[in-house]
Amino acid sequence: MVRYTVPEAAQVLGISPEAVRNRLSRGTLRSEKVEGRVYVLLARPDRSQPIGDVSTDIPTDIVEELRDRIRYLERQVEEERDARRRADTLLARLMDRMPELEAPQEAAPDEPGSPETGKGEPERAGTQPDTVESQESVQRPWWRRVFGR
Repeated sequence: MVRYTVPEAAQVLGISPEAVRNRLSRGTLRSEKVEGRVYVLLARPDRSQPIGDVSTDIPTDIVEELRDRIRYLERQVEEERDARRRADTLLARLMDRMPELEAPQEAAPDEPGSPETGKGEPERAGTQPDTVESQESVQRPWWRRVFGR
């Protein structure tokens, strides 16, 4: 273990002196007090570890537990993505089948023999659109007009 002052430890760890003080108060860094001065105790830097790595202070069982939790959460996210893809696929298939599922159109009021006209004669009170586009918009379902299919 190497003994550092708070500013020196901050420089070695690559964090601010205030962050070092916070870690000391939480107990995540070890320290000792000599003649009223606080020294931070850090392991000797290993060449294979980055200087700012303080993982030596964290027990390995906690690290493994956290890694297990991360793997579990990653699996959960992937399962949710798969479920979302399946739901989107089902919704797209349903939208493609929408014309098959629509209720049959009732007889138009101007057709001979329809119940609205009474005696089988066509009723022409301006209810029938004159152009093909307006006639098509009357017969097309609302979702086709909105989504452009």
